[in-house]
Formats: sequence, C-alpha cells, structure tokens
Amino acid sequence: MKNAEENNNYRIAVPSAFKTVFSHFYFAENKTDFPITKTLLPSFQTILVFNFGTKSVLRSNQNTILEVEKCIVLGPIKQAFDYTLEPNSEILVANFKEDAFYRFFGNALFDALPIHPDALIQENCFSLLWEELQSIPDPTQRVAYILDFCKPYIREQSKITTLLTDFKEENLNPIKTIATQVNQTERNIQLNQKKVFGYTIKEANRYERFLKAITEIEKNIESHSKTDWLTIVNECGYYDQSQLIHDFKFYMNISPTKYLKFQNDICSSKIE
Repeated sequence: MKNAEENNNYRIAVPSAFKTVFSHFYFAENKTDFPITKTLLPSFQTILVFNFGTKSVLRSNQNTILEVEKCIVLGPIKQAFDYTLEPNSEILVANFKEDAFYRFFGNALFDALPIHPDALIQENCFSLLWEELQSIPDPTQRVAYILDFCKPYIREQSKITTLLTDFKEENLNPIKTIATQVNQTERNIQLNQKKVFGYTIKEANRYERFLKAITEIEKNIESHSKTDWLTIVNECGYYDQSQLIHDFKFYMNISPTKYLKFQNDICSSKIE
C-alpha cells in the first residue's frame, strides 16, 4: 500500500455485507502542479464516479471527451479509456459487481449511460450525497457513508440472476443449462442477461479470455520474465497471435507490446 499512497491512488475494500454489490472503491488524487493521465482497463463493470475539486476528464478510444464535475455513472466498461486528474482534483469510484447496477437503479437502461445518477431515479439524492461527501475529508469514511446511503436502494437478486452469477461449469453452456433449470426459453435467459448485466455471455467470455492474457503478462512483468507471446496465445485460448493483437486493439486501442511498454500508466479495476 505504501507505493500506492505515495502515488495518491489506491483501492478501498468493502465489508462482506456488500460483497455482492461492490467489488471495491478506488481513490485517486492529484496534489501536483501538472495534470496526471492514466488509462483504465476494461472491467465490464458499471462505475459511479464522484469528483471533488477541479473537474476530471474522461477520454474514450473514439476521442469522446467527458468532463466530470460532481458525479457520473457509466458502463459497463467494455473498452479502455483515459482519465485525467487536473491539479487539486480527486476522484472516488464505486465499482458495481455484475447485476448490482440493475439492483440499485432498477429498469434504467445501460444505453442511457454515461449520465448523472440523479437522472436515472428522477431525484436529486446523488447531488445531496455529493455535498455530504465533500465535507468528509477521509476517503475511507466517504466509502462508509456511501455504503450506508446505498442500503435502502439495493434490491435482492432474482433467481435467474443468481443462477447466472453463480454459474461455474466451464464445459456447459450457462444460457442453455439455466433455461432448462427454470423452464424458460434460451432467448428469455439471454435477454435477461443483457438487461441485468449490460452485456451478453459471448461478450463476457471474450473479455475473460483477454483478462486471462493480461493476468499472464502481469505475472511475467512481476517475475521479470520475458513474455512468450506464443505461450500466451496457447494458454489463453486464442487461435493465433493476430487474434490476441485484435483483442488488445479492441479493448485498449494498443498492441500487446505497447501494453508492456506503458503498463506503468495503466490501471485495472479487476486485477490485483
């Protein structure tokens, strides 16, 4: 944690009671005189960003620029994007797990994102929450306040969602298996998956393959070992190296070799 604190960015764990809602919170601040830009890896999570101080700026691979003044919800994060912390700015990011965004905001459409969270519930409670958070100096105490705020809004998981979330059989088709279990059509399960999670099983499987490749590369970096790309291709289920390169281009808009070069400027909300 020492290095993270010196860089003024770190994760904040959540209590076990909220483990099905948030994976973690992320805090970052810029106390320098210059802008700091980082790249956030895709996580397939929906995130709620609170900004304090100077505005922060998000920039997508398509060069779409989004200024964050107070708070915004966006996701699921399917492609990397850059975020810039201007001097005297700080952010606190809540990372929703799986179906938690749907359980929190109900029938809000993922297609409406990015958007101010108050617009999803037709109330100004998030603006009021931001005002309260701004008066709390400690990030950990802010997280505790957010968790307490969330309690009345979080709905229970549906049976289908629980089955989708808990499905671990790699050799079975989850859509087909669950459809049989609950006596519904596969199409209904697919639609439910997309509606509640914001992405399809096919998208999730592709992302998990890419994440496995990232994890293997990170292991090589940590052990100071040279990355064998053919080994990565074989171990992670890619047809060939060009398919691996294509995934890197899709998710991060850079090549695998450039990822190695710039990994110090890349943040992941999934990889420890």
